[in-house]
Amino acid sequence: MKTVRRLLYKDIVGSVVLVALAFLSLFFFFDFVDELDRMARIGVGGGKAALLAAMELPGHFYELFPIAVLIGAIIALARLAQSSEFTILRTGGLGPARALALLASLAAAFAVLTFVVGDYVAPQFEREGDNLRASFSHDATPTKRGAWLKDHQKVEGQERSYSVKVGRVGSSGALVDVIIFEFDAEGRLMSRTEAERADVDARGLWHLKTVRRTVWNPGAPAGPSPVGEVVVSEQQLDQLDWQSSLHAGVIAAAVLPAMSMSTLELYRYTAHLSAQEQSAQAHNIQFWRKAFYPFACFVMVALALPFAYLHGRSGGISIKVFGGIMLGISFMLLNNVAGHLGLLKNWTPWVVAATPSLLYFGLSMAAFTWLVRYR
Repeated sequence: MKTVRRLLYKDIVGSVVLVALAFLSLFFFFDFVDELDRMARIGVGGGKAALLAAMELPGHFYELFPIAVLIGAIIALARLAQSSEFTILRTGGLGPARALALLASLAAAFAVLTFVVGDYVAPQFEREGDNLRASFSHDATPTKRGAWLKDHQKVEGQERSYSVKVGRVGSSGALVDVIIFEFDAEGRLMSRTEAERADVDARGLWHLKTVRRTVWNPGAPAGPSPVGEVVVSEQQLDQLDWQSSLHAGVIAAAVLPAMSMSTLELYRYTAHLSAQEQSAQAHNIQFWRKAFYPFACFVMVALALPFAYLHGRSGGISIKVFGGIMLGISFMLLNNVAGHLGLLKNWTPWVVAATPSLLYFGLSMAAFTWLVRYR
């Protein structure tokens, strides 16, 4: 069995690596052309454009790797079928269940690799790419992504709600152009705090710098204010600490695009949105898609296995590879369409994320069972 495992794994892994390299080379060329045009406008050379294009490769790898697994596995298994090697393996005792078990182990390794790249490598490279792009263009605040957040607290036994605007995130990770609106339990505006920048620790303590604070009716008791007796107090502070339930992880998730968040960041952010009674459907769907995405490698390997049971005269490898590409594209298309439909129809997020994988896995098992029994 070790010899069979070595033969299958060597052929499949080699084909998957070649297909992944081909995809990455193609997308690197496209990104390089885009970055070259962008960098030329600010007088930066082609070497730095190539570096920025390279920083995008982990993200492309994460998105394309399941398709590379499908195409690579089809190439390897179709080649074994065409040379009758797989037929000899079946005659030697490689039954359908054992073949599935062998490929499932390999798919598990592919799934772990997909998870690690998508959750740790790709987000880090994307942020470093933003920082490099900012340094090349001499812009201290490269990330222009902003966000609105909500928070609820009890201050001296009274309910307070906060609407927080984060303008952008600087290259050092500090929050820039922060505005905090404070409201009482009746929804009346109590204060407005502006800060040029803020650093947030893991406990949710905001260290605001260069602060301008406006307070309406400071020290006034709860309840409606008398007509015509509005008092406004303004302060200029070098530093102000503000305790909040919005910790660094939630803020990082809020200012990042949903596609570039890690699974844990998405989970934290969706939990925060639900706790603040905000709509979390889009991020819930994205969370479950992110959680299930590595398991697409199992689906792709299952889709490729029936090609090993097709005889060489049933069509050349090129036809099978073309069929594999169409299967991979249709899977990705259905995955994206299901996400949009789930958002529009307000379907259960985990069902939306799991349905394409379960559907294609069922189709692959049906085709595999039919080929084993009748071919």
